[in-house]
Amino acid sequence: MIASGFIPVDGWARLVLCLIPYLTIGYDILIKAWKGVVNRQPFDENFLMAVATVGAMVLGEYIEGAAVMLFYQIGELFQSVAVGKSRRNIAALMDISPDYANLEREGEIVQVDPDEVGIDSVIVVRPGEKIPIDGVVAEGASTLDTAALTGESVPRNVGVGEAVISGCINLTGVIKVRTTREFGESTVSRILDLVENASSKKSRSENFISRFAKYYTPTVCYSALALALLPPVFRALLLNLPADFSVWIYRALTFLVISCPCALVISIPLSFFAGIGGASNAGVLVKGSNYLEALAEVSTVVFDKTGTMTKGSFEVTQVCANGADERELLEYASLAESFSTHPISRSICRAAGEVDKTRVSDVKEISGHGVTAQIDGKAVAVGNLRLMKSLGISARETDFSGTVVYVAIGGECSGYIMISDELKPDAKTAVTALRASGIKRMVMLTGDAQAVGESVARELSIAEVYSELLPGDKVELCEKLLAEKGRGEKLAFVGDGINDAPVLSRADIGIAMGALGSDAAIEAADIVLMDDNPLKIAKAIRISKKCMRIVYENIYFAIGIKLLCLMFGAFGVANMWFAIFADVGVMVLAVLNAMRALYVKKL
Repeated sequence: MIASGFIPVDGWARLVLCLIPYLTIGYDILIKAWKGVVNRQPFDENFLMAVATVGAMVLGEYIEGAAVMLFYQIGELFQSVAVGKSRRNIAALMDISPDYANLEREGEIVQVDPDEVGIDSVIVVRPGEKIPIDGVVAEGASTLDTAALTGESVPRNVGVGEAVISGCINLTGVIKVRTTREFGESTVSRILDLVENASSKKSRSENFISRFAKYYTPTVCYSALALALLPPVFRALLLNLPADFSVWIYRALTFLVISCPCALVISIPLSFFAGIGGASNAGVLVKGSNYLEALAEVSTVVFDKTGTMTKGSFEVTQVCANGADERELLEYASLAESFSTHPISRSICRAAGEVDKTRVSDVKEISGHGVTAQIDGKAVAVGNLRLMKSLGISARETDFSGTVVYVAIGGECSGYIMISDELKPDAKTAVTALRASGIKRMVMLTGDAQAVGESVARELSIAEVYSELLPGDKVELCEKLLAEKGRGEKLAFVGDGINDAPVLSRADIGIAMGALGSDAAIEAADIVLMDDNPLKIAKAIRISKKCMRIVYENIYFAIGIKLLCLMFGAFGVANMWFAIFADVGVMVLAVLNAMRALYVKKL
């Protein structure tokens, strides 16, 4: 007898012929389902698929059972290919890890693994090679391509004495670099570590999906059981109709196939993974999907002024001495500031030139005020007006719109030094872009004088500015701003990541600006911008909003289609073929949609 269908045999022969492809295709699913049962954690997609297909076989629907397993595995294969492509794309975008280092030993160059290079070694970097380890140029000059780190194609020129970081590509000349770190602590290693570990910090959406799947799967299993038993019992006992157990069991099995939550479980983490990868390509390092999600909810952005919205490259513009020699005043200021690394201190030292540091003793740096020292036996104080007042020294306030550094020698104010800073080229555009991104409130904080802060704020069209702030004042002000924001809204603080570490840690989202190679920035901030372009702030927010839009699209689409198909299955409108195509189709579309987060348009 020839049975209808694809296989012209019937009975046990038909079962055996269907079992061969079924077990070949689905043995791993059955093993995983069995392990879940043994470990008392049965409720997952493997269990649903195993019950549905085995049930179909028991009911005599051999071809459907084998076909369901086949199409499910095709969907899984497609998902694996999609995830693999996403990972490969991200790996290519972040392909900054060097394969080797050219180590100079006794006049010879030896190619070694970067891990073998110690601190203070000399490595040679030829044109076309990646800088393998952070260091300082000891010999030669070249142009570097920093695109892999910053997302920008503008080359950077370097010469002797300038710091270079791993991951950059040497474009033109041969340079010798004296290493300042081991490979494991270099910039490239820390960046790769951040990207690889970002998935460990899950967003609320990912945690929701995990909790959803935890309760959803057992719920649909019990619902399927009820669908298989209750209607037949109701028909037999109350309506005096045939129970038709096989019909309702088939519907229950179809219900199980439709209910498989693959689209949600796979596409949501993939959306965040792709979003973080796309951000990395744009020079924005995000420490976890929870921070990417929070960034999309930011309504208030607080900026530090120096190094964030201004260049932070101070220059001495004028020296005013009260009856003293201007050159001598600048020299005393330089001697007192010679042990400080503050940008203002460095600008004074540059203006004064070489000085004899042996003349200086008893240097004390007072945070937010300035420094005091003994120079040639004289008490010297260099700093702002607050320092002068705290020492009981009379000093006249100026109306200069830049930074004013007062110099007191022997307990009397001998004059002051005027220092100017410039806005970054893209600072004004960045403020406009942030407003276009939906930021409701922007605030600027600075330790500079009120006139300086207000002048910069006016240029940037920022209404709120707070000046003359100590590091502790910035934290207190951040607390106040946090209390004022609306429910469900977030506050982001953008700073240079070194002096602003306490505020970066306290804000909802800490964004380190221009933090290439900065340990303090990477430790304190939640998001690290790999160059000092303030436009990247708006780009980071735009990336986060796009990623969250994709996440919610997938959640609503997957759940909506599932509920609709579950109703069709329960009422017998959908058979098992429809169920598997719906399940695989929804998963494929959700995965393709998730991969859109990998690609970031330029501003």
